[in-house]
Order: sequence, then C-alpha cells, then structure tokens
Amino acid sequence: MKTLQKLIDYPPVWLAAFLAIAWWQAKNFRLGLSLNGAWEPLVGGLLVGAGLLLMFLAVIEFRRHQTTFVPRSTPTSFIQSGIYKRSRNPIYLGDVLVLTGMILYWDAVLSLVLIPIFIWIIEKRFIEGEEKTLRRMYHAQFAAYERRVRRWF
Repeated sequence: MKTLQKLIDYPPVWLAAFLAIAWWQAKNFRLGLSLNGAWEPLVGGLLVGAGLLLMFLAVIEFRRHQTTFVPRSTPTSFIQSGIYKRSRNPIYLGDVLVLTGMILYWDAVLSLVLIPIFIWIIEKRFIEGEEKTLRRMYHAQFAAYERRVRRWF
C-alpha cells in the first residue's frame, strides 16, 4: 500500500490517469456528443505542443540552477528566471495544456469536466505544499515573488 501511495505522489501519474479516462470516454462513452469541427485536432495539437514546451523550458531552468523538480523534494535554490518570470508553476500549467489538448484532439466532450478537477487535485496535492516549503525556506524573497508572479499564468 505504501508503494502505491508513493507512486501516485507524482504529477505525471495523475496526468496519465486523467488522459486514460479521457481516452476511454472518447472511445467508449460519447453519448452522441461532439464539438463537430475540424479545428479540434489542430487546437488540441497546439495546446499539447505549448504544454510540452512549457515543461521543457521549466526543466532547463531547474538544470541551470542545479536543483530538483521532483515534488516534495527539498530545493537547493529558488528559481525566478526564465519561464518562472511568467508562471510559478509552468510544469503544472504544461500538464493542464496537455490534458486540454488531448481532450480536444480526441473530441472527448464529456471529459472537459476533468480539466478543473485535475487543476484542483494538482493545487491541493502538490502546489500548496511546494509553495509552503518555498515560503518557509525563502521568506520575504518568496513573498515578493508570489506578489509579482501568478500561480498559473
């Protein structure tokens, strides 16, 4: 049980689970609903690409600052450069864009409800704890950053 709990403590596992639900819904439970446009695959692909780009840019910053991007690990530095000038959580924002893009690509209309649920889970399970750690470690520096840069975008 402890191993399962550790496994689900990683955001990519949550993203994969939500993607699996959306894919299943698109294949098996459409209820005749569709966005009925040729734009969904294009917009979906653009959103997935944008999400992957955000994640890549964030990982570059982590590597530049030689700190961890593993949730619940203790950071060795506080990143405020690069993509982190625009978003406090570009990797999680990238996850949301990937999920949204794939839902559109698959025309999984019923799965659109998964997006706010995913955001809520990510905020409660990961972001709030990570920001609490940064607040404790970097006090005024994090407080100023928090006022200057929004959580998502």
